[in-house]
Amino acid sequence: MLTEQALAQLRSRFPILSQKTYLYNCSQGALSDAAESGMRSYLESWRTSSAPWNDWVDAHEALRIQFAQFINAHPDEIAVVPSATAGINAVANAIPFKEGRRNVIMGEYEFPTMGQIFLAQQPRGAHITFLEGGDTPNYERAVNEQTAIVPLTQVSFINGFRADVPAITRLAHAHGAYLFLDGYQDCGTRPIDVKALDVDFYVTGTLKYLLGPPGVAFLYVKRSLIEAFQSTITSWMAQRDVFAFNTQTLDPAPTARRFDGGSPPMPSIYTVRESLKLIAEIGLANIASQISHLTQAFVQGVRSLGIASKTADDNTTGPLVVLRSADAATVATNLAAQGVLVSARRDGVRFSFHVYNNLTDVETALSALKSNLHLMVRR
Repeated sequence: MLTEQALAQLRSRFPILSQKTYLYNCSQGALSDAAESGMRSYLESWRTSSAPWNDWVDAHEALRIQFAQFINAHPDEIAVVPSATAGINAVANAIPFKEGRRNVIMGEYEFPTMGQIFLAQQPRGAHITFLEGGDTPNYERAVNEQTAIVPLTQVSFINGFRADVPAITRLAHAHGAYLFLDGYQDCGTRPIDVKALDVDFYVTGTLKYLLGPPGVAFLYVKRSLIEAFQSTITSWMAQRDVFAFNTQTLDPAPTARRFDGGSPPMPSIYTVRESLKLIAEIGLANIASQISHLTQAFVQGVRSLGIASKTADDNTTGPLVVLRSADAATVATNLAAQGVLVSARRDGVRFSFHVYNNLTDVETALSALKSNLHLMVRR
C-alpha cells in the first residue's frame, strides 16, 4: 500500500488531478508526465537522429520485451498490434472452423468487438453461442467437444463482472478448446501471469489502465500454438525477414510477430514505454491494493445512498463499479459539470479507480451522486 506521501507525489505527476476528480479510467487513463516525456523523446529522435527508423524499430522491439515481462511471457509470444480489435481479428481469422469443432462460446458481457469479430467468421463455418451472464456454470453447460474457442472477458465493461478465469480455462482445455482472454478492463490494475492462468491467447491495449494513448495493443499467443496459426490478416512487419521486401513471398515469422500489424505507430510506442516504466515503478501489488481500498470505500458509500449497482456487492476488488441509472448519459454529463469525470454505458454510470485516486475522490464522487439521486435507480 502506498503511503500518503507517496500517493501525493504520484498524484502530482498527473496534471488533470489538480482540476478534476478523474474516475474515467475504464475509458482512458489520465495523462502523466511520464507519458508526456515519452512523446518528447519520440519528437527528439525524429529531429536529431541520422536514421530515425532504426531507432524506432529498436524502440518497438524493446516495448515487446517490456510487455512480455509485464505478463510473465516470452517476447517471442507477444505481437504488438494497433488495437485489441486487430489482435482478435488475427486469431479469429486463423482458426480453422472444421466439422466437429465449429462452436464459439462466449458470455453476454463481452466487449462488442469480440462478438462482432467472431460473428463475422460464420461464413467460414463458425457457430456462435452467447451465454446469459458470465457465471462459470453457464460455461459448464455449453462448452463441449465441439467447442473451438472460448473468448472470455476478464472484467466486463458493462457491469464490472469479474470472470473466474482459471475455472473457465480448465473447462475449455478439458474439452480441447482454446481460451482467449480479453484483459483490457483489468490489465494495469493488478499482477497478471498468463503462464499461471494457462490461457492460449491474451489481448489488451494501452488506452485504459496502462496509462497510454490509442494506437498500441498487445496479443499474447502461447508459444506451442504460434506456428500452427496462419492468419489471413498479415503485414510486411509480420514476415520472418521484415526487410526482405519480397512482394511475391509470404513467409510469416516463427514467433508471435507473425500477428504484428503494419508500420508501428511510433509516437504511441514511445509514450507507452514510459507509461509501463511508471507502472513498474509503482508496483502492480501496490496498484491492486490501492484500487481495492478505494473500491470498498465507494461501494460502502453507494450502499448508504441506496443506489442500485450493476456490479455485484461482493465484487470489491475493482477497478470498475457500475451504478444503475434511469438516464446514465445525463448523470455522466451532470457529474462532469461538477468536476467528476465518469462514463456511461447503456443504463450504467461507470466509476473506475486507479492507483492515483484517493479517498477524497471517493467522497467527492459520492457527494456528486447525492445531487443526482433522482436519476439513479434505487435499491
